[in-house]
Amino acid sequence: MTLTLTLVRHGRTYFNARRILQGRCDSPLTRDGRAGVRTTARHLAGTPFTAAWSSPSGRAVATAVELLRHHPEVRLRTDPGLLEYGFGIYERKPEGVLDEVVAWPDLVTEVLSGRHPGLPGGESGSDFMGRTRDVFTRIAAQHDDGHVLVVGHGLALGAYLATVDDVGLVPLPNASVSTVEVEPDGSTRLTSVAVDVAGQGHVAARPMRTPTPVASIA
Repeated sequence: MTLTLTLVRHGRTYFNARRILQGRCDSPLTRDGRAGVRTTARHLAGTPFTAAWSSPSGRAVATAVELLRHHPEVRLRTDPGLLEYGFGIYERKPEGVLDEVVAWPDLVTEVLSGRHPGLPGGESGSDFMGRTRDVFTRIAAQHDDGHVLVVGHGLALGAYLATVDDVGLVPLPNASVSTVEVEPDGSTRLTSVAVDVAGQGHVAARPMRTPTPVASIA
């Protein structure tokens, strides 16, 4: 009765390629990004998915639709709880603009510990971790077993993986695959993380540092 969650980060976008912060804003997948997603789709073609969830962001939905071409019987559902962290006024700006204010590993440390008050116009760490906890709890509650595809974002998926195991907080390449097993008693186990099956590398992935403690997912 084990539930397996297959987490896939969305494909590379134009903003990813240009190192521009996206967060709640969006940009289309690049040609290379779509090719990477198709490679990941072929890799997952034999996985017997029983359900699929995605962030409602266009880049995540486009990725999920491509992944499900090999699973036409599976209906895609979206949940706003899977949205990326809100970077406020820094969205649509080069990553370097935010780096001048706070180092990325320091920001992630504070956000994932739930202590960060939020960037101007953005989302607090406690709100972010709260909805991350809620959405994965809700998804697990709706599926007792089977294989569930979850398509989302680098920091949002990384936040969940870090609550499962400290080693889960690593840069997630575009279209990469991570897997988590959820037992009937609610216990979780990380079985793979950031598997770069599409060969997208870390062009759009940023270094992270695990905070102590990570805000609990339980």
